[in-house]
Amino acid sequence: MELSTHLQGILDTLPTKPGCYIMKNNAGTIIYVGKAINLKNRVRSYFRSDNTHDNKTRRLVREIDHIDWILVGSELEALILEMNLIKRHRPKFNIKLKDDKRYPYIKVHWNDPFPMVTVTRMMSEDGGRYFGPYTSAWAVYQTLDVLRRIFPYLTCDREITGLDKRACLYYDIKLCTAPCIGAIEQAGYRQMIADLMDFLAGHSEPIIQRMEAEMAQAADELHFEKAASLRDRLKAVQSIVERQKIIFPSDYLDSDVLAMARSDGEACVQIFFVRNGKLIGREYFVLEGTEETSDNEVMTQFIQQFYSEAATIPDQVLLPQQIEEAKIVSQWLRSKHGGKKVKMFVPREKQSKELVQMAAENATETLQALRSQWQADSHKQELALAEIQSAFGLINVPNRIECYDVSHLQGVATVGSMVVFQQGVPAKRMYRKFNIDSLSPGAPDDFASMEEMLTRRFNRWNAASEISLHAPGSKPEESFSFLPDLIIVDGGKGQLGRAVKVLEKFDLSEKVAVVGLAKREEEIFFPHKSEPLLLPRHSQGLYLVQRIRDEAHRFGITAHRARRTKQGLASRLDSIPGIGPARRKSLITHFGSIENIKKASIDELVLAPGISRAVAESIKAHLD
Repeated sequence: MELSTHLQGILDTLPTKPGCYIMKNNAGTIIYVGKAINLKNRVRSYFRSDNTHDNKTRRLVREIDHIDWILVGSELEALILEMNLIKRHRPKFNIKLKDDKRYPYIKVHWNDPFPMVTVTRMMSEDGGRYFGPYTSAWAVYQTLDVLRRIFPYLTCDREITGLDKRACLYYDIKLCTAPCIGAIEQAGYRQMIADLMDFLAGHSEPIIQRMEAEMAQAADELHFEKAASLRDRLKAVQSIVERQKIIFPSDYLDSDVLAMARSDGEACVQIFFVRNGKLIGREYFVLEGTEETSDNEVMTQFIQQFYSEAATIPDQVLLPQQIEEAKIVSQWLRSKHGGKKVKMFVPREKQSKELVQMAAENATETLQALRSQWQADSHKQELALAEIQSAFGLINVPNRIECYDVSHLQGVATVGSMVVFQQGVPAKRMYRKFNIDSLSPGAPDDFASMEEMLTRRFNRWNAASEISLHAPGSKPEESFSFLPDLIIVDGGKGQLGRAVKVLEKFDLSEKVAVVGLAKREEEIFFPHKSEPLLLPRHSQGLYLVQRIRDEAHRFGITAHRARRTKQGLASRLDSIPGIGPARRKSLITHFGSIENIKKASIDELVLAPGISRAVAESIKAHLD
């Protein structure tokens, strides 16, 4: 293929050392991250004119406009850097876990004197003990409901002294051991939480043995109430343990069993967690971007992404087939397992092979169920679009809907937001914000802001059309290069009138439909009509319109707050003698916030580029 001078220059200067390469499109967006032992050979291979590339790689190459690279010292460092870059940027062409949200964990606040148990989506090195990740927050809370009946842990945030006069209601209903009133000592409470952690980790036998011994001792000492409480907790533990399927002898290594099912570009990996010889749980994870990719590569990417987030690493991982880079992945897992070797292998024994097969069957059934759910969701979207088409009198189905909203605080830091929905789902890569600076500060004018935003949007469309017409090889910005089938403006007749004015100015009145959505009664206003439309209260069409409007409002508020914060920081710095745009930018980049600048000493301030000691002293004098 014929390359631009810019790309050819990059390929000619690539180093022959190990590292990661970062491919970007013409908008500067990262679209693919990879690693290589020899960057020059690996990256140049994408641009060879042969028939060995699959369609996905060809699409990737067509979008590449720029390539960055980062050198590392070893193959292991390249693997770790690649994982971190994929997690941070979620590139379009990389295989990645489907949900962009973080998965939930159970956290035990072990560093606290009386540890609480909570749910979090972020692991940090704070002395807490974490279990997970889990795919369902609902399932996590259900698990905690059961655990709390067995191990009645604290849920209040009061300071525990043991001297409170009375406990809360949870103590009365046996959902708390009430260390606040001294009903349990710190050592006993921490032992109970340690049991809870062992139980979550699948090691229940020592818990049962000790509870039996404690129950017998309490009975011998005539502490019948304590013995009865232990008896009830013991029964609850045993009932759960009995439901856990015994897979291997109890001295078998802790294992994760992985298997995968694939269909139409989606992949579902099922994990069985075997601890102390028992199957204690299972989770499934869906990956996207797997089309035209080998099972081997998909499984490799899953292992890297899942175990980079996993709270615990098992002693061994059972696989449906060998993976590439098994040696370097094992080395990485060992580093996460405290230096202890992690065995990755394809089982040959009958019992282990059957377990992998069972995981594969579960993965297939899960993927089929998920696809049925996705198809049902797709049907809802089709129904919603059909309802909107009919109710609004549109000639075509509104496959591309754009919604516009204006956010400000008494005219300050005004931001216009544009969100795009395609086939009824948000296309977040096409969202755009517009900073509105033409209006007088402190004089809010939503109508004028709406007109300016839409004018700028369709000016960009004109520019994109010119690029396509006169420079066929160039790539206009996707957000503005297509006309919407329907525009929704958040507001009543005033905002709608300005939108109509803009469409008429660009001669688009006959091509683009537009409506205004009033907040109070969800009334929908049409151009040149006095009476609004009310969609049926429980219709899919109304749900979709509301969701689009809410998304525009959320996106706009977020952008407005960010701009207001930035303006506040900038204005405080601008008032300091000797601080101009260049030094202000240097300070913001170096310290990140006004609070960090205020906290910095004069010696720390002069470390920022362009900041002399005299200027640093001036900053301290004005901000202190």
